Amino acid sequence: MPSWAATLILLAFAVVAALLVHSVVLRLLTAAFSHRAVYIQTVLRRTRKLTGAIAIFIACALIVQAAPLEEEARARLSSILGVGLIAILAWLALTAVHVVSDTYLRRFRIDVADNLAARKQVTQVRILRRAIDTMIVLLAIGAGLMTFESVRQYGVSIFASAGAAGLVLGFAARPVLENLIAGIQIAVTQPIRIDDAVVIEGEWGWIEEIGATYVVIRIWDWRRLIVPLSYFIQNPFTNWTRESASIIGTVFLHADYSLPVDQLRAYLAELVKDIPLWDGKVAVIQVTEATARTIEIRALVSARTSPEAWDLRCEVREKLVAWIRDHHPESLPLVRSVSLTENREADGGLLSETQ
Repeated sequence: MPSWAATLILLAFAVVAALLVHSVVLRLLTAAFSHRAVYIQTVLRRTRKLTGAIAIFIACALIVQAAPLEEEARARLSSILGVGLIAILAWLALTAVHVVSDTYLRRFRIDVADNLAARKQVTQVRILRRAIDTMIVLLAIGAGLMTFESVRQYGVSIFASAGAAGLVLGFAARPVLENLIAGIQIAVTQPIRIDDAVVIEGEWGWIEEIGATYVVIRIWDWRRLIVPLSYFIQNPFTNWTRESASIIGTVFLHADYSLPVDQLRAYLAELVKDIPLWDGKVAVIQVTEATARTIEIRALVSARTSPEAWDLRCEVREKLVAWIRDHHPESLPLVRSVSLTENREADGGLLSETQ
């Protein structure tokens, strides 16, 4: 039998034996911790494939050392096993990062009204985890390429942060590293967080997902705006919930000069008391502008979250317009025309005004 055929048969038996041993050991450990140590059970469940790959790698490494092979063939298989070892170590590092981060985030909930502190932690951990994942993958690819002499220079270029001119892989990695650095900056400074209400590129929505290279913004009409991470470092944008989940909504109205603003202000104070969306903090009316035809009235009302603020603004606007229409219809916006006529017999030259 050729040596390569014998080696393949031995490797096949080694893989089967490793899987059998791994399955038996995993069952024993699961049974031993079936009624306690919930975290250990979680780790065993999430690392099932990883530990199986480690068992296969160990079995194959032992077979390669004992197989009847020539030195050149043994060296090639050793290089392949070296790549496998690098992949397993990277997989182990990724799994450890995910298990630790998920365990830490279990104590935070972002599905509650006052979730500012939770959103800070969730955003920071998720961005840092994706940044670490990207770094681990890049390092693993670079280390794997360096195990082969023919492509070793490409591995060196990846370790050099894609700075070697003329190398295609190096230039391809530069945008990834740029967004990676931007992600680390966002995780530390936190200009945006998960579930923040933002206005970007003229669109208003919420931060739905912060990935390794991009951010997904859920627009108010359920569309999705995809923006690179580096955008938030290089361009200005509006964040409505930077310091608090509470937000003040603005309602603008235009009315005639004859509108009694004090009565409208009193009506707003009574109106918001019956609206559950109002958080009981801000409810004011101000005249912010006076044009040639109308006055501009601004109503400020506060809510606990940005979605509630939007609904509150719409309801307050509707009720204020209905109140002006029902109680002071003469104060709706009017168009006046004034003509200067000489009517000496009727009014002695006074102005006659028609509305």
